[in-house]
Amino acid sequence: MAGFFSKERIIAPSSYNRWLIPPAALAVHLCIGMAYGFSVFWKPLGNALMGSDGKPLAACAAGATTFAEKLAGTGRALFATDCNWTQFDLGWMYTLFFVLLGCSAALWGGWLERAGPRKAGSVATLCWAGGLLISAFGVYSHQLWMMWLGSGVIGGVGLGLGYISPVSTLIKWFPDRRGMATGLAIMGFGGGALVGSPIATKLMAYFATPTEVGVWQTFLVLAVAYAVFMLCGSLGYRVPPTGWQPAGWKPPAAKASNGMIATRHVHLKNAHKTPQFWLLWLVLCMNVSASIGIIGAAAPMLQETFGGILIHQPDIGFADIKADEALTAAAAAIAAGFVGLISLFNIFGRIAWATSSDKLGRKQTYFIFFVLGALLYAAASYGADVKSLAIFGAALCVIVS
Repeated sequence: MAGFFSKERIIAPSSYNRWLIPPAALAVHLCIGMAYGFSVFWKPLGNALMGSDGKPLAACAAGATTFAEKLAGTGRALFATDCNWTQFDLGWMYTLFFVLLGCSAALWGGWLERAGPRKAGSVATLCWAGGLLISAFGVYSHQLWMMWLGSGVIGGVGLGLGYISPVSTLIKWFPDRRGMATGLAIMGFGGGALVGSPIATKLMAYFATPTEVGVWQTFLVLAVAYAVFMLCGSLGYRVPPTGWQPAGWKPPAAKASNGMIATRHVHLKNAHKTPQFWLLWLVLCMNVSASIGIIGAAAPMLQETFGGILIHQPDIGFADIKADEALTAAAAAIAAGFVGLISLFNIFGRIAWATSSDKLGRKQTYFIFFVLGALLYAAASYGADVKSLAIFGAALCVIVS
């Protein structure tokens, strides 16, 4: 059985159609990309425990205003079963997701190259789907620590392995279009929330009862569905034979400014000893942190910044909207549409920027990111100050691309 998942088992013949690999990569990334969409569970989970009067119980951190008080409330919420969770408690899931994604990719990237993408993808499937199952039990038993362990820690490891295995495989198949190949893989990661969030919302509505919010049942369904799609994608991976090259393609000269391979090769084990590694790490950390922060807070940010402007009533503020159920629903619908819009920019920006880097070069592309990013953040701030929805929205859409 172990041989079935081995790297040697999936070496493709030279005539293999390399365009069969992107759909397999997309199947995996669309599943793990739901990590971006976990915020759809926050509000239902905050109302999971009901009192005898049919109203949600108080939160574990009820009345907390300072960061220290909220943190103390989270400490209580980890093991308490008699109080509800706040968005602050649940928001730590995002931290666990992306910290574990980076750590697992760094720790087991070398193992992936030795073991092959099929084995790595299968382990990612077990971690991501298994983490959802553990989270389902955590929600059912109202144990926050179990959610953190399931989807946050174990699922985070699945994110890391599931993220890099398609990228590594596609780069091998598309040495002539490395940027495009990377974009094809990570495009699915950006689209995971766009596909998964509406499905999760409908599932929660289907399973909801007067005493249940339907989250743990939704986790169960998603775990099974993601396991099937991710396993199919992982089994669809193939690696090219040693020395394989696309027909008619010749490796570029080492002096090319946009080449991926430097003239002085640095082994993976020694990469972290170079200043270039840490500079690239810093660039990526800053870029990703900003975009994740925007995606995770886009809906409330838009509503709190523009208030009644969203619903063509500029004279009322966000507090007035919150006090009216109909206005709240209208503003929330517009904010949800905005989240969908920036998700689309996030999807297509990944493939567009990655493909353009094949022409512009990696250094030039990073330079554009920083210059354009600085201008766009200033534009977003200006748009918020002058209440220009067009400037604010356009700036954020391009930023997350």
